[in-house]
Amino acid sequence: MARDRTKANGEGTIYKRGKGYCGQYHVISRDGTKKRRSVYGKTRAEAAEKLAAAIADRDRGLTFDAGTLTVGEHIDGYLEDARGRLRPKPFNRAEGLVHNHVKPTLGRVKLKDLSPAHLRGLYASKLESGLSGRTVGYIHVTLHSALKQAMEGGLIPRNPASAVKPPRTDKSEMTPLSPAQAKALLGTAREVDDRWSGLYVLAVSTGLRQGELLGLRWEDVDPESATLRVRHTLQPPGFPKGAPARLIPPKTRRSLRSVHLPHSAVLSLARHREIQHTERSGANGTWHDRGLVFPNTVGGPMDYTNFVPRYFKPLLRRAGLPDIRFHDLRHTCATLLLTKGVHPKIVSEMLGHSSVSITLDTYSHVIPGLGDAAALAMEDALS
Repeated sequence: MARDRTKANGEGTIYKRGKGYCGQYHVISRDGTKKRRSVYGKTRAEAAEKLAAAIADRDRGLTFDAGTLTVGEHIDGYLEDARGRLRPKPFNRAEGLVHNHVKPTLGRVKLKDLSPAHLRGLYASKLESGLSGRTVGYIHVTLHSALKQAMEGGLIPRNPASAVKPPRTDKSEMTPLSPAQAKALLGTAREVDDRWSGLYVLAVSTGLRQGELLGLRWEDVDPESATLRVRHTLQPPGFPKGAPARLIPPKTRRSLRSVHLPHSAVLSLARHREIQHTERSGANGTWHDRGLVFPNTVGGPMDYTNFVPRYFKPLLRRAGLPDIRFHDLRHTCATLLLTKGVHPKIVSEMLGHSSVSITLDTYSHVIPGLGDAAALAMEDALS
């Protein structure tokens, strides 16, 4: 029996299919061939609405012809394009997440068939396997960006990741040191005459990021006024491919900032400069002065991918401290200040956050007395 086909809005056809309706229209693919596309709805009106939207998209040049392109193939192209746009750390993270988690699970799925259900399943399985909420959140960010590129390129009609909520980040993943632990870290570094002792003091007392510390120059430090200026961050070699390590502007405009130094940090920097003079004198002409506060042993930029396992982790073990990340020294700085009652706005500016809301969202659980203050304020308002 012939199907009951009717025209929709003068173009395309709609017919009854099973318990619903199918709308069909044609597109011209990139190779010039005419291809038929279909949309589906539970009612004829729903199918007609989807058909009209699809035809409008086609007329704007959005053909959504992903063909046999897989998620893995598309995301490989996305990463190659992102290599020149992203900073090294987020690019390396995205590349690792794609290789280790996305492609093994979704790499062979056709891009045009990828659905929010696929992504929810991926996130749930990764959380169940023990991956942290923060890491799964990074997976979501990477996928959302890659699929947005596919949508804007006319390969898919919508971004499946936009319909999926990433998991919440557990603040327990942040591991700041307590005051006693911070003192133990700095004390152990002094006792063993660690050449990076000054760097650890600055990390704890100023909250500078690792790249900002390793990109700090002596001309940025003013001992007289006890301040330093954050003007650069160290970018490791290889970005773009073959490029040497170099100093680049910090990640945001707010990251360009002046930071006041406690007296202990000024003294520590003075001791560190004496150590550096000694190293320069003993380098037998191999010292290449770049003006860096924390260079390698011949004056050049320090490879911070090597710094943590070679220097920082052994110091933690020697001090009997938890196996934390270097970035947790930044959290340590913020936590120590906030628990001592320093205003979040001051801490935000010191850390170089783009807004104070980031500081509050990240550290509100450590700011003392917020709940008590709110209750007392309400009691006073109603009395």
